Order: sequence, then C-alpha cells, then structure tokens
Amino acid sequence: MTYSLNRRSILRGMMGGTAVAVGLPLLDIFLDSNGEALADGGPLPKCFVSWFQGLGYAPGHWEPKTVGPNYDFGVHLRALTPLKSKINIFSGMKIYMDSFPANAHSSGPQGILQGGLADPSLPSLDQIIADAVGTRTRFRSMEVACDGSTEAYSRRSATAINAPENDPAKLYARIFGPDFKDPNAADFTPDPVVMARKSVLSTIRDKREKLVKHIGAADKARMDEHFTALRALENRLAIELEKPAPLEACAIPQAVETPVKGRLITEARTCNQLMAALFAHAMACGQTHVGHLSFGGSLSNLRRAGSQQTFHMFSHEEQIDPALGYQKEFEWFSNQATEALLDFARAFESYKEGKGNLLDRSLIMYSTDSGYAKTHSLENLPMMTIGSAGGALKTGIHVQAKGDTVTRVGLTVQQAMGVSVGDWGTQSNNTSKTITEIVA
Repeated sequence: MTYSLNRRSILRGMMGGTAVAVGLPLLDIFLDSNGEALADGGPLPKCFVSWFQGLGYAPGHWEPKTVGPNYDFGVHLRALTPLKSKINIFSGMKIYMDSFPANAHSSGPQGILQGGLADPSLPSLDQIIADAVGTRTRFRSMEVACDGSTEAYSRRSATAINAPENDPAKLYARIFGPDFKDPNAADFTPDPVVMARKSVLSTIRDKREKLVKHIGAADKARMDEHFTALRALENRLAIELEKPAPLEACAIPQAVETPVKGRLITEARTCNQLMAALFAHAMACGQTHVGHLSFGGSLSNLRRAGSQQTFHMFSHEEQIDPALGYQKEFEWFSNQATEALLDFARAFESYKEGKGNLLDRSLIMYSTDSGYAKTHSLENLPMMTIGSAGGALKTGIHVQAKGDTVTRVGLTVQQAMGVSVGDWGTQSNNTSKTITEIVA
C-alpha cells in the first residue's frame, strides 16, 4: 500500500470520543526544488488577516516624516521597527461622508472595511477576500476578538455578522476538533478545557511516527519544530485555564466595591499572542487563508490593572500633555496595541517555509476607526500593511495620500490577494486608483 502524503494531509486521532485533527505545515516535500513554490509549480497560497485596533493614534505622532522607502517611524509606531522592511504605512487618507451623518463608533470601520457609508449591508473586506481564496479550505475564515467583547467588524451582509470568538481555548477546539461545523450547532462537542490539558498531539503519536519514515531529514526537523511549537501553545492554554492555587492568607474582604468593568490590557495581549499562534498554525497548515482579529473595539474597554479608566475614557477625558503634545495615558494604550500587532506578525514570521516564512506569503492589514479619537475624526486615518502577499506588493514604503479615500488601500489589498476587481467603494469613496507605489 502506497503511503499518501500531500500538503492537505491531516493527522487524525480520538480523544474521549471526540475526533481531533492536526494539520501539517508546508514541508519541503510539498515544495519545488527552490522552496519557493508548490511541487506542482503552483504558487504558495496567500493568507490575509484584517487586524483592527480601535481608537488609533495621536495625529502628528505616528506618521513618518519622509515619504517613500527608508522612512523613519513616528514615535508611536517605533515598536514595529524589527519588521520595518515588511511594513507599508499609508497616511493622509480619509472617509468621505457624502450626505451621511457620522456615527462616532461605526463610520470608521464601515468606511475602511466595507468601502463607504452608503450601504451597511455590504460584506467586509476580509469576507470579500474569503470568497476568492477561502472556498477550498477547511475553514472559510476565522474571526476573533481580544478584549472580551462581541463587537463585530467582519460580516457577509447586514444580517450575516461573524460574531468573534474571544476565547483562545475555544478557537483551539475548533481548529483541532472535528471537521468544521456550525459552532452554534447542538452537536459541536469538543471540550476545549480537556483538549488543551491533555494535548491533541498525544492522540496522533503513532501516525506521526509513521509519517516521519517517509520524509527527509530537513522535513523531520521542521516537523519537530512544528509539534514543539504546538505543544508550547497547548501548555500556555492549559496555564490560562488553570484555577489559581489557594492562598491561606487570602481572605475575601467584607466591603464589596463596585466591580471594575473592562478587560486588562495585559490579558488582551496574552489573548492576542495565543490567537496569533492559532491563526499562524491554521494558515501554515492550510486550514484557512483568511482571518479577522479585533484587538480592541472602537468602544474599547481595555484598562490597566487597578484602574477603572478605560482606553476609550482616556481618549475623550484626558488632557493633552503640553510637553509631549499628546495624551500620555491614551498613547500608552496605543503603544500596547502596537506591540500586540508586532507580536501577531512575528508569530507568522516564526513559521519557516522553504526559503522563507509564513509572513512572506501573507498580508496583514492594520486599520482603526478614528484619525483622532478625541474628536472621532475620520481624516488622516492610520493604515498599514505587513507582508507582501507572496511578492504581490513591495514593502517598506510610506505612502502619503492626503485627501484620498481609504478605499484605495482596500482595493489594492484585494487585488494583491487575487480578487478580480477594478474598483471598490460606494459614492465618493468609490475608487479605481490602486496604490501603485507598492504594487510589485
């Protein structure tokens, strides 16, 4: 009997009566002799993630001072320096309101992700791309949130909204559990607590040992690296699920204070790291090619430990520091989000494939809802892309497009991902003008 192995192969096992599946990364055996294309000569599949951060940055402090390549980050984006050569920055762009009233917390995402304000029933950018590149994968797309909310920016229509998963353990159960089913269906059975603590890897040991007999030394090393990374992820998830050990000296105080609302930003960053690892695995193994992550919504309730002031509150209530020229506490939160974006992109970069890595064939698009959160401005909206979508885009460039519609970015991203589209957007936000400075 011939051993069958291809890039869509999945190692399957059973855990407590539940089927589990572990995807394989792009091994050298699946690639051409140069390690830059599939063995059959086809291109490596492209991956796309829409990464959203509510409330944005302070105007004048994130934009590079120079245009074109070799730019210098503005002070609030300097955390991204390690990936500077792979990042494009777009400044000066806006959303045209036409005759529509501005909605403080929805006009921004609608304009950037749905192409304008004229038709809220239009699909979001990630779903347009999923229609082009997600039809043959196990998961058409994945949507998550890191701030504990159910605020959704991914949608197929006005009524078909993709509610985000905000628990990494549950996303883990979806990826490694049975073949995809409606997560709201009654027969969706994986127990994420059991799965993360027992390790799905233990259920496929025999199949893994059989597989490694049919691959070369380099692929064996890559498999070891792949499974080591998965086990590390499972260990982190298991720790997150553990109940803290009891402390005898810890007593419940008699006085009960008003509960502090909002999620700690440290928790959101941990969630982002776990979601990044899960996304990277799913995309590296061909389980999905499209995702959407919200680090914090436009009404972000993220806060520091011991404080009741949230990110959103600081955006409106904090005074501008006269020496710095911006809101100090607000920008601390923005900088945390920037570091989270770096963490996410680095998870993709860590997946080695042939001569490159997963980030090389991916495109991560950063967007936000405000050009200036204090006034809910929809001008000079911060936008970025990370990665080249498999060489479709040049990177390391700052494009200044004062007064242009943000849909230029969305149109360019769609074309880079293989969507057959010549123009995009509604009314004054409709454009056929791609950002030629970054098109390879």
